[in-house]
Amino acid sequence: MADSRTPDIVYTIVDEAPELASASLLPIIRSFASAAGVTIGTKDISLAGRILAAFPERLRDDQRVPDDLAELGELVKTPRANVIKLPNISASVPQLNAAIRELQAQGYDVPDYPDSPSTDAEKDARARYDAIKGSAVNPVLREGNSDRRAATAVKKFAQANPHRMGDWSADSKTRVASMSGGDFFSNETSVTLKDAATAKIVLTTADGTEHVLKDKVAYPAGTVVDATYMSADALDAFLADEIQRTKDEGVLFSLHLKATMMKVSDPILFGHAVRAYLAPVFEAHGDRLTALGVNPNSGLGDLMSRVKDEPEIRAAIDACLKERPPLYMVDSDRGITNLHVPSDVIIDASMPALIRGGGKGWGPDGKEHDAVCVIPDNSYAPVYDAAIEFFKANGKLDPATAGTVQNLGLMAQKAEEYGSHPTTFEIPQDGTVRMVLEDGTVLHSHDVKAGDIWRSASARKAPIEDWVNLAIERQKATGYRSIFWLDENRAHDAELIAYVKPLLQAAGVEDRFEIMAPREATIASLETITRGENTIAITGNVLRDYLTDLFPILELATSAKMLSIVKLMQGGGLFETGAGGSAPKHVQQLQSENHLRWDSLGEFCALGESLRFLADQSGNAKARVLGDGVDAATQGVLDNDRSPGRKAGEPDNRDSHYWFARYWAEALAAQTDDADLAAHFAPVATALADGEATILEELHAGRGQAVDQGGYYHPDAAKTASIMRPSATLNAIIG
Repeated sequence: MADSRTPDIVYTIVDEAPELASASLLPIIRSFASAAGVTIGTKDISLAGRILAAFPERLRDDQRVPDDLAELGELVKTPRANVIKLPNISASVPQLNAAIRELQAQGYDVPDYPDSPSTDAEKDARARYDAIKGSAVNPVLREGNSDRRAATAVKKFAQANPHRMGDWSADSKTRVASMSGGDFFSNETSVTLKDAATAKIVLTTADGTEHVLKDKVAYPAGTVVDATYMSADALDAFLADEIQRTKDEGVLFSLHLKATMMKVSDPILFGHAVRAYLAPVFEAHGDRLTALGVNPNSGLGDLMSRVKDEPEIRAAIDACLKERPPLYMVDSDRGITNLHVPSDVIIDASMPALIRGGGKGWGPDGKEHDAVCVIPDNSYAPVYDAAIEFFKANGKLDPATAGTVQNLGLMAQKAEEYGSHPTTFEIPQDGTVRMVLEDGTVLHSHDVKAGDIWRSASARKAPIEDWVNLAIERQKATGYRSIFWLDENRAHDAELIAYVKPLLQAAGVEDRFEIMAPREATIASLETITRGENTIAITGNVLRDYLTDLFPILELATSAKMLSIVKLMQGGGLFETGAGGSAPKHVQQLQSENHLRWDSLGEFCALGESLRFLADQSGNAKARVLGDGVDAATQGVLDNDRSPGRKAGEPDNRDSHYWFARYWAEALAAQTDDADLAAHFAPVATALADGEATILEELHAGRGQAVDQGGYYHPDAAKTASIMRPSATLNAIIG
């Protein structure tokens, strides 16, 4: 249960591997923090927690939970906010349904997710669930712009201990495939509002009927407002062509989207790809598939489960799979393809992994092959295309000598929220979509057809100015090459450039910054880090998301070790701990082998920053000593190779937490800035050192055996604690 008061630091309850790790790490943090008078509270932003909070009237009194996300949303708008945010699930429909089924099995009376709501009750349930889908958390909490970079200790360790990179060949057939027109990029229009305004989004059909898609969308003065659409016809033609072309080239077919966060647009694009790949099956058995409730948006896995008792359809699918190009596999051993589940292949993680691996993906035969990477929209596909072509020409990056790409991302106040916002629609009928102001001014107008995807996004003036000023500060502090990733030929970017240039000129620093389109900026950044030099990528929200996986995975082998600071615009701080990445696989390994390979390095980095921020915020000097101790402990974990291993039998997440606690206690006992803390932690450090053999033996008891934490999305707290805190000796020392 979440804390009701506002503590000094709020630590978020999330999902999957990060939450399992918290069961081990959070008691250590609370124990150490209490010695400095620092309180650590929690707020539940997990998928299960958000589902339960959405239906209080259906639950017993003892089952109800507060709406912690809403409470955190208010907290981050205050100067006192100090939040450590772990990666949470951005739910696709299959994930949402799985969580609902689990909660129902545990006795929670939450409704089913209605695919096609008809009654008022179903429409109400659908609306509540739609508010939970996709990137529902981040837009609420990110009331500031993003400063993401590899912590110094992490970068030095990666250079001293370079990870393995796949070899690139100049004749690699791997390539990026994107639409030549009809996509979001080519159809985009953008305008900056001179005055505050309220708009409505209206679809006018051929018979002149007006359908209000969204009313009363309010914008303050200076907001950049975009609108665009994806042509369904153009998308289908593109997919059909690429499937055939991929087969001719003899490589894997792979689709790379963001169906978790972009909850309206990308799941639909995913469904188009499933339908295109199985086109002969849908043509021959479409009526029966509809009767069985098949929705291509849910993926091949859901389709296969619905036709398990349909031998004719199963045979048609098998025949189609033999005729189509082989699919990029998520899990070759289990037959899980790229098209099975929309949330299995997420572009910002999947593309960097493929690039790091030398352009190779796993095929159905369990071997690595070149692949065609299908990214329909051209807005950011050039980043990956440029990276692939760069490595074909120059060979793999050397992590031992590579510089670093830091990122400053525009994201405050839902800037550029792409697809998780309520202004994205699948068009039901042919017509014209207009965004119209109250005075009748038409901001945007697009002629669309049924099935097209129309969307609007915006960025407010204050966050844009804050973003530019943050870039100026960071460039001044580092002296690094600094590039605004903006394309003057793209409508939205042109409006941002109109903000950026005058602000740089007013500060007298325009000569310190470059402005480049994403393709050119990618090449420039790769050239820079290949020379061992550093650069700052100053980007919008989407590129922030993509680049803070791409470059860390190339530099560090993972994005989970990034230092991610959100300087909230009202003075507070949000400290993010890295990406979730392969967290589901981590959970599966824990369940089957009692081994958790999740690395909490991101949590360590965020904790140190949070404690120092608290010291500045509250004047608690002891918090700063704690924070500096965290950095020393993090360095100790890295220098002594105490991070988790990947295989059962190796040290895992729980071992790393023991060593983190020990190094932290030793650092605090040795420091001379605070005698009370030194005296407090001296016996703790001694006990942790003296108990090493016993603690490690207790931590490893039961390893290699299956464990049950009582649920995947909503695990049992006591069972999870028993699994993640198996050392009575360590628990007694921590207290």
